[in-house]
Amino acid sequence: MPLVSQACAASDATNASIVAHAGEPIGEEVKFGNTTFYITGKQSNTAVLYLTDVFGIQLAENKLLADSFGRAGYLTIAPDMFGGKPAPVDLIDPGFNMTGFLYQNRPEVIDPILKSSVDFIRERFSVNNIVATGYCFGGRYAFRLLSEGRHVKAAFAAHPSLLEDGEIANITGPVSVAAAETDDAMPVERRHEIEEQLLKTEQTYSISLYSGTMHGFGVRANVSDPEQRFAKEAAFFQAVRWFDTWTSNK
Repeated sequence: MPLVSQACAASDATNASIVAHAGEPIGEEVKFGNTTFYITGKQSNTAVLYLTDVFGIQLAENKLLADSFGRAGYLTIAPDMFGGKPAPVDLIDPGFNMTGFLYQNRPEVIDPILKSSVDFIRERFSVNNIVATGYCFGGRYAFRLLSEGRHVKAAFAAHPSLLEDGEIANITGPVSVAAAETDDAMPVERRHEIEEQLLKTEQTYSISLYSGTMHGFGVRANVSDPEQRFAKEAAFFQAVRWFDTWTSNK
């Protein structure tokens, strides 16, 4: 299967021009089993498993950010975790039931999709080194994939939501977190609890807090605001440098 050719170099890991905020996505969608994947980047020693927010791979910003990981030198695969039925961009749509959506997409449903995603990466691309990057909803699953037997070497999570203490305690590898200054899904008290739980794991970790940001900034920042644009780009490079450090991709 042809992959999108994207020139990159080691120095690109700090080059903000590789982060796409607008334009047309350059990857392709491929179906494997019952799951559709957005694939971007060229063959690499390590693959990034990109776990979206509730807006799924249908959201242009998710595809563009996945493309940015491709330009940073990583084959990047984003599964459609919601079977073509993501949350609407307007979460206050009167026809949308968030409680029902989260139940329909609970761990018992999502975990098998991610297991299939890991199998897809290994079988189709012969890549054994896999890292996970997750945003909001997907941030929780980046942690879950880092538990024993899930075969992910490192993880990054931006403003993870619904993350439980047990999911933090179960990690078996390095994890990095990007936190928003204002986040109802991870308020200050919860952020401090997450820090305490990470300390107990004795795993390598980092947490960065970005001022002037709200929940979702890692994908959907207002890039016309210099502070938010900086935070989104800095969080992206936080992930890239984390993966560069803990894998043999570079």
